[in-house]
Amino acid sequence: MAELSQLTQRLIQQYQNWSQSLHPKEGIPTIHVDEVASSVASFYEKIRGIIEWREEHLLRETAIERILKRRLILKKREEKIAEPFILELIRGGHFPNNTIPEVKIEEIQKIIDKYAFILKNSNNKEQEKQKTQLLNWILGIAACEIEATLAPPIKEKALIDYMTEFMKERIKIKEGIFVIGGITEEQKNTQIYIACQRSLFKLDDSLIRYHLLNKKYSDWSNLSSPRLQEISENILNIHKSIEGDLQHPWGERIYNICERHDTSYLILGDIIAMNPSEAQKKLENPSVLENLIKETYGKRVIKLREKLNRAALYSTISIFITKIVSALAVEIPFDIYITQAFSYQTLGINIIFPPFLMFVLVKTIRPPKKGNLQKVIMEVIKITYETKKKDVYVAKKPAKRGIILNSIIIFFYLLGFLGSFGIIIWGLQRLNFGILSMTIFLLFLTMISYTGIKIRQRAKELIIQEEQETFLGMIFDFFSLPIIRVGRWISSQWQKHNAVIIIFNSLIDMPFQLFIEFLEQWRYFLKEKKDEIH
Repeated sequence: MAELSQLTQRLIQQYQNWSQSLHPKEGIPTIHVDEVASSVASFYEKIRGIIEWREEHLLRETAIERILKRRLILKKREEKIAEPFILELIRGGHFPNNTIPEVKIEEIQKIIDKYAFILKNSNNKEQEKQKTQLLNWILGIAACEIEATLAPPIKEKALIDYMTEFMKERIKIKEGIFVIGGITEEQKNTQIYIACQRSLFKLDDSLIRYHLLNKKYSDWSNLSSPRLQEISENILNIHKSIEGDLQHPWGERIYNICERHDTSYLILGDIIAMNPSEAQKKLENPSVLENLIKETYGKRVIKLREKLNRAALYSTISIFITKIVSALAVEIPFDIYITQAFSYQTLGINIIFPPFLMFVLVKTIRPPKKGNLQKVIMEVIKITYETKKKDVYVAKKPAKRGIILNSIIIFFYLLGFLGSFGIIIWGLQRLNFGILSMTIFLLFLTMISYTGIKIRQRAKELIIQEEQETFLGMIFDFFSLPIIRVGRWISSQWQKHNAVIIIFNSLIDMPFQLFIEFLEQWRYFLKEKKDEIH
């Protein structure tokens, strides 16, 4: 029998607590919604989820933020919105029916009131754009706290804390001989905490902000009135501090280390989650642990492939629908009535090429090499058992580049940018693309390229071996990186200005929710009348 580390024993205990929390307590009334209304609302949310595509783990958070924003805008003074808000979330399929205790309504109302108070008393004298940014920043955090209250992430939090503690001991900062304004131990630990969240569960910035606030303010979930007033008046400084943590110059270096070593923590978490009550007994036997690692690793590979295929499908459908709308609303009328040069060939290429590119990007993803499994086994064993020798991961400070070298690098980057887009534009001109069709093609090409590369990066989730750079890979990066970076920027703007999403939010969302609430009440009315018949 091998001796488990103290951190591993604590992780097992936390997973046991998580397992126990899954069994609802008897006799506690729960929130119920009508099944028929729920099935209609759930279908609508699935359609929205495809059009407003996000990664799977962000869908619920996105829905909470969207619904919260709408209900806060429409709410009357002193109106309590927690109950209809939770009912809408359950109807939409974001939380299971008959599982959320009714006492959660009051808790959620307190959370909503807290963030509404912060917004009202923030002393924000910034311009309108900055006010909107702060509003979205605060509501994003509010959505995360609401989600954590309705579905506490006990298991995920335990694994993040577990990896963070290990990485604090192992990551060493190498800043050089002369250091001005270097990173402190506290800053290093904060960056490790952020990096573990991003690498393990790909958490978005809003959720990380919420976790950082809980770290910085231990009473964040239960603020007293004076404390709430103080935080409201100081929210701009808090915002600046949190964003400084998220954009720290050492963040990317530390993240790369955590990303390279997160596989062993994910596998160990999966093994414990299978049967938390028996986990300690099984983990204490190295041969049993090795077999469990192999089994869990195989399941992870299959699950990852399914997840990547779904992400590719839904993201392509989302962009494809938007492409069809843009073609019908803008491209076709422009070519027919303005340029009088409508071409079915141009339209066909514009519609078919983006999904084809996504198909190629996803289908050419290579599975982990055979030697990767052995490395995973060794890494899991290292973190599971008590050992005297500990690995050290060195984070090196980026080398400073002189003005001349920096200018040369920028020149070559611009050369790659002009070369990439120049070749594409030349090819489109040869195919008789008009200026608008060309612009739309480039728009969707860059977005699909960025999304496809993101999915390919997710495919490396289980890879511990460092990939060797090839000459062909360097040439590919030289020409593709400008396209991907443009796609990244366009995608961030697209989420704010997507015409299809705007139509849903402004014209469909509210009337549909009123219809669903009417349908539910009508169903309850019919049931009451039916029960009166003896």
